[in-house]
Amino acid sequence: TGELFFDGKPLDSLSAKDSASLIGYVMQQPEEQIATDKVWHELAFGLENQNLPQGVIRRRVAEMASYFGIEDWFLSDVSALSGGQKQLLNLASVMVMQPKLLLLDEPTAQLDPITASDFIATLKKLNRELGLTIILIEHRLEEVIPICDRMLVLEEGRLAEIDSPRAIASRLSPDAPLMQAM
Repeated sequence: TGELFFDGKPLDSLSAKDSASLIGYVMQQPEEQIATDKVWHELAFGLENQNLPQGVIRRRVAEMASYFGIEDWFLSDVSALSGGQKQLLNLASVMVMQPKLLLLDEPTAQLDPITASDFIATLKKLNRELGLTIILIEHRLEEVIPICDRMLVLEEGRLAEIDSPRAIASRLSPDAPLMQAM
């Protein structure tokens, strides 16, 4: 139980449009988030639903395709993409909306280790270059903890810790389950 706030306002006070454009979300299963048949259309889909002018849509789609390095498969059918490409497309499709906050629910769960590392590196790049706030739920702690500046630890549905990873690690006993995971 509790309340969620975004930018100082209760989350439920945001309009559907603001919620969809200001808060980006990437799911665990890449296939479940894709809504269209072509890569370029998936990138444009959210912007089209916002009824933005075609020129704005084209510019943002081109910028995101370039930023994410997906120009080579821009015209491809999404069904022809690998799992890693689909997840990268999901991330690019969210980022084209220019969110202030990016939420990711175990986005690397279905990816092989190399693709997962590349995906996490992309998140670090987004945070560093765009100043994007990212909240990531992840089991690959060994790759995520070194790049995060704040860590929230939940135990039995309650917030147990919120601090820098180093500060949290210094307070945990060596045999704590979280220490074993790290």
